[in-house]
Amino acid sequence: QLQASGGGLVQAGGSLRLSCAASGRLFRNYGIGWFRQAPGKEREFVAATRWPSGNIVYAESTRGRFTISRDNARNTVYLQMNSLKPEDTATYICAAKNGIILSAMSQHDQYDYWGQGTQVTVSS
Repeated sequence: QLQASGGGLVQAGGSLRLSCAASGRLFRNYGIGWFRQAPGKEREFVAATRWPSGNIVYAESTRGRFTISRDNARNTVYLQMNSLKPEDTATYICAAKNGIILSAMSQHDQYDYWGQGTQVTVSS
């Protein structure tokens, strides 16, 4: 029901755009978040958006470099990642939560549905 794609190998300073395609049931009134997890590290919040309010939240480490957006016609949320750094290397996972509140958008334990991850590797 959540399908993430778009990962790959990129040099530092480069860009990637990830996509999270969701079923219509999950998309209309849900919050969609991106998280990432590197080997041996805890899952980390990246960015999230919720509908219909349109609120967007970013992690401090990604604000100004990453942009989250959504295409309601395609039931897809995008994560445009620019100025990538080696420390951005991780598996990126999208998640969904019906009716998520603004203060909970960055908390991974608030999300009910998780997609499979897509690997992002940034070489130095």
